[in-house]
Amino acid sequence: MRRSIVRLALPALAVALSSACLAQEAAEKEKEVAALKPADLVGGYVISAGEKFGVPDAPERIKGSTVRFTEDRVVVMDKDSKEIYGATYSLEANEAAAGASASGAIASKIKMTSKLADVEDAVAYGLIDKDGDTVRLVYALPGGEAPRDFKTKDKQLMFVMKKKAD
Repeated sequence: MRRSIVRLALPALAVALSSACLAQEAAEKEKEVAALKPADLVGGYVISAGEKFGVPDAPERIKGSTVRFTEDRVVVMDKDSKEIYGATYSLEANEAAAGASASGAIASKIKMTSKLADVEDAVAYGLIDKDGDTVRLVYALPGGEAPRDFKTKDKQLMFVMKKKAD
C-alpha cells in the first residue's frame, strides 16, 4: 500500500515542482519586460505636476514646460521654448520595492549627466517609471541624496509628465 502511495505521489510532486519552476521563470521574464528601457521613453511630454524639496510646485512654475527624450538624451524646455536642462542619461534596473509604482510598474534607476555649459558634467541620480502615457522622474540635485521612492526630500526634484501627440 505504501509503495502505491509513493508511486502516485512522486509524479504529482514532480508536476508541482515543475509548475513552480515555470512560474518562477515567468515571473523573472515579466520582471525583465517591466524594466524601463530608453526606447520606452522616446518622445515629447508636457510636465503636469512637480515637487521640490518635499513641497508641490506651484502650477505657474511648471505650466507650459516640456520634456523630450531620445534614447540617450533628455531636454527640458520652459514655456518660452528656452532650454533649461539638457543631459545624457542611462537607465539601470532597480530591484528595490520602493521603486515600484502603484500600478506595479518597476521603476528604473536613472543617471543624468548635464550638458549645459554652466553645469556641464554635473551628475544627478534618481528613479524613473512609466505607466501608460505618464512618466514620473525624481532625482537629486548635486550634493543631494539619491531618492529611494517617488517623494522628494531636501535637494530633490520630481516631475510627472504626460506624453503629448507628436
